Amino acid sequence: MLRLLAPDHQDERFMRLAVALGERNLGLTWPNPSVGAVLVDESGEAPVILSQGVTQPGGRPHAERIALETAGGRSKGATLYVTLEPCAARSSSHHGPSCTDLIVAAGIGRLVVGVPDPSPFAAGQGPERFGRAGIPTAVGCLAAEGARLHRGHSTRILKGRPAVTVKLARSTEGFAGSRQGPRLMLTGEIANGKVHLMRVHADAIMVGVGTVLADDPLLNVRLPGLEARSPVRIVVDSHLRTPPSARVAAGAREIPTWILTTVNAPVDAERTLTALGVEVLRVSADESGHVALEEAMQLLGTRGLTRVFCEGGPGLADALAKADLVDELVLITGRSARGQGDVPALGLALQDRMDFLNAWAEEQTGPDLFMFWERP
Repeated sequence: MLRLLAPDHQDERFMRLAVALGERNLGLTWPNPSVGAVLVDESGEAPVILSQGVTQPGGRPHAERIALETAGGRSKGATLYVTLEPCAARSSSHHGPSCTDLIVAAGIGRLVVGVPDPSPFAAGQGPERFGRAGIPTAVGCLAAEGARLHRGHSTRILKGRPAVTVKLARSTEGFAGSRQGPRLMLTGEIANGKVHLMRVHADAIMVGVGTVLADDPLLNVRLPGLEARSPVRIVVDSHLRTPPSARVAAGAREIPTWILTTVNAPVDAERTLTALGVEVLRVSADESGHVALEEAMQLLGTRGLTRVFCEGGPGLADALAKADLVDELVLITGRSARGQGDVPALGLALQDRMDFLNAWAEEQTGPDLFMFWERP
């Protein structure tokens, strides 16, 4: 077993850097976690950072390998900070040495881990080997931050599905939109930029077909220099009502676009959409004829997705809450709707679900307030 780590400000300093490194590549490494690693020489009067590593796009090489290979012989006796427990076993698709093999071979002097890895390729297998090699190993440094960074990976391993973040914007009166009239513009430019950065760090953006029909969104990343980081686009569309002219369908060959539908959806509509490059994924229908969301999320897990960012509005958010599929809620309170709104941002199921979520942060972003809840 990994032992609990006593608080140490220097350890927290370097683990915070490792977490920041891991955050950079979120959205690029699925199905693997985006791990950060920092190698530090602590033998002198002041610690010296020897190298840094982060899991590369596609999931390999791992962060530990990059940090160790960059430092070379200087790794011997150094302290390695890593946000997730290193892999100890080799997967069927990878025949080289595991990260545990590399750490032992490098002669690391100390290993500091953020959070354990529930994966069968790690799962506590390394500490015994580190102990035999005389490498003190500790876990729990910035555990909350590490768990947040690796929420998608842990959720997929333990529950077979990606972690789901629901983002909702509301007016000061609590409304997300209006049933009649134009779309309400509730948040400002700074908040919108922050939301696009959240898209960058997701494996997929998900909306319901109602959002596609009402707003015809692009669902891409439009931050300068980050346009290529647009994640997979997912539409929940029980009856395949997404029109071929919709921008998500018309641009499916540029940005991967998946539609989650039911086994009863029309085949002709599927043929039309797949001809445009859309991938149609069929699951069971629930008792109301809509996509069975729990089964759909399990299917996305088998496709390797670890983090889904839902921007589908109050209806889809409430359906996800009813199915107990909300792992994080981001609620943005923007400007007044001046009497125009009549669609509550928070449905009854989501309101009930919030009683079981922990509020962990809030941030003022220009005139708009971001509030964050997460599954404990």
